[in-house]
Amino acid sequence: MHNLIIRADDLGYSKGVNYGIYESVKNGVINNVGVMVNMADTLHGLSLLKGLDFDLGMHTVICAGSPLTDPALIPSLVTADGKFKPSKAYHETDHDLVNLDEVVLEIEAQYRYFLKIVGHKPAYFEAHAVYSDNLLKGLAIVAKRHDLPLLPFDLNLDPVKFKKKTTITTFMDSMKKHYDPYRTFTKAVEFARTHAEDDVPMMVCHPGYLDQSILQQSSLTTPRMQEVDFLCDPWIKQEIEDNQIHLVRYSELN
Repeated sequence: MHNLIIRADDLGYSKGVNYGIYESVKNGVINNVGVMVNMADTLHGLSLLKGLDFDLGMHTVICAGSPLTDPALIPSLVTADGKFKPSKAYHETDHDLVNLDEVVLEIEAQYRYFLKIVGHKPAYFEAHAVYSDNLLKGLAIVAKRHDLPLLPFDLNLDPVKFKKKTTITTFMDSMKKHYDPYRTFTKAVEFARTHAEDDVPMMVCHPGYLDQSILQQSSLTTPRMQEVDFLCDPWIKQEIEDNQIHLVRYSELN
């Protein structure tokens, strides 16, 4: 068997996204889900998935919704109204907007809330949408403090180390023009078939249905619906079986 991770990001982003992820777990091939614990629809998403069998990771957020820390304590992360700065603010600058001490406060708050609402540690621990050296340093600090399975992020999607023995290579094309999830899946499967067991491809998906909330908050729209259909397509399950692919969970990796 060849290992392949297929992951769904953004549980909690909106009710439409939650329903799309639910469909992708219940009737599709998703068995790893990242939750955004600070969003208004987080508890709705967790309630939808209650009783289903999957690994839950913490998808740390500093660019959507509201912080779980007093905004006065984290001025580098928020706008005048106390909301997180949008991802656009990070993409339009050539320096790191994030203060390390402040982001550690917020990451810690999100982790503690994750424990409260989920009841156990995340199967993986990483970040949503923003590339920032200080954000990544902050994640590493909190991960070490609580012995969490940190999944590093590489801006160029180069291979990264996870836990002690696993190397993960990311396949994530949903933000590209003319996106075709089947093409991305085929590339990931070919990688799985031609690499060692501990060299694991990871296809990152963002399944969801569109609602007013997601249309107002996210630049990623139509591909979310494409991915729900893709992830629930019986053809995918057959391809996984024919290619002797094991849809591995983060908790299984060493």
